[in-house]
Amino acid sequence: MATLSGMKVAILAAEGFEQAELTQPRKALQEAGAETLVVSPAKGEVQGWKHFDKGERVKVDVPLEQADAAEFDALLLPGGVANPDQLRTMPQAVQFVRAFFEAGKPVAVICHGPWTLIEAGVVRGRTLTSWPSLKTDLVNAGAMWVDQEVCVDHGLVSSRKPGDIPAFNQKMIAEFAGGRRAGGVASARAAPGASSRPH
Repeated sequence: MATLSGMKVAILAAEGFEQAELTQPRKALQEAGAETLVVSPAKGEVQGWKHFDKGERVKVDVPLEQADAAEFDALLLPGGVANPDQLRTMPQAVQFVRAFFEAGKPVAVICHGPWTLIEAGVVRGRTLTSWPSLKTDLVNAGAMWVDQEVCVDHGLVSSRKPGDIPAFNQKMIAEFAGGRRAGGVASARAAPGASSRPH
């Protein structure tokens, strides 16, 4: 198991995040040694959902307006329909996400989370997966969409749904342990024609 000791991971979430997609990857990251901080536009606590039912509330560690991507080593974007749909309308959230790609830092995203990536303009030329209903949105934004439990593309880890979380966690920890690298997320984005393949 890769160690993430000394690594600081941002988890960006708004109201309505899918609970399992935040809590389970967060637990895996912490067990691997990472420090995880929930960044949110919500005040104090942010409300999770279990499919169509309200779930638990999670403490917000860093208010979105105070968050600086430069202070973090990696980013986790949980899904849930309402969560990324709100985030993609918030310029501060979109810029926060974009900054990780511009710096070549690893990013893990699951389910409906890629909606925020589309808004940030960072999926063109990338291969990723998502909840099936996002396929057309991702393809229209220039991404190559695949239907598999986990996809890794130059530091970008993606999965489709809560059932994929074990595979997602494994690849996320491996990619986060690799950290920033030559030929990483930023350079893949800078070369839209570059071939990107899942592995």
